[in-house]
Amino acid sequence: MQRDFERLSLVMLGWLLVQFLVGMATNLFVDITRSHPGANPPEYFSGVAESVTWAVLHGPFLLQVHAVLGVVLLIGAVSVFVRAMRLGTGPVKIATGVGGVAILGAGLNGGSFLNYNEDFSSMIMAGFFAIAVAAYVASLFFAREAA
Repeated sequence: MQRDFERLSLVMLGWLLVQFLVGMATNLFVDITRSHPGANPPEYFSGVAESVTWAVLHGPFLLQVHAVLGVVLLIGAVSVFVRAMRLGTGPVKIATGVGGVAILGAGLNGGSFLNYNEDFSSMIMAGFFAIAVAAYVASLFFAREAA
């Protein structure tokens, strides 16, 4: 059980790094149209859902990869958190919870960037990435200490 948790946490860290690199490439080399479905929505969350759906199904290739990987990371975060709940150590639970919330926050700000094309959304997304990486590193440290 402990080894599975550690492996999954390391996989999350690896995919977070890949996501960061794909996100940087998307930022540098992809021009996202400002007139896609979900752009400038009257309501934030429905706009995010529409924008992310557009990005996954019809966006430029790097944006598609970035959006799909974001969804995969969110699913992975839930899986890591469930495993942490089974381990029973408080610090590991907290660290993986923070990591999952940070991934969700990054995703919502990615959707916000698609909605409104504001650079600060991209910066917040990168900040949440850093929090997620720190949280998963901490979860590995706390898991090793508990073992």
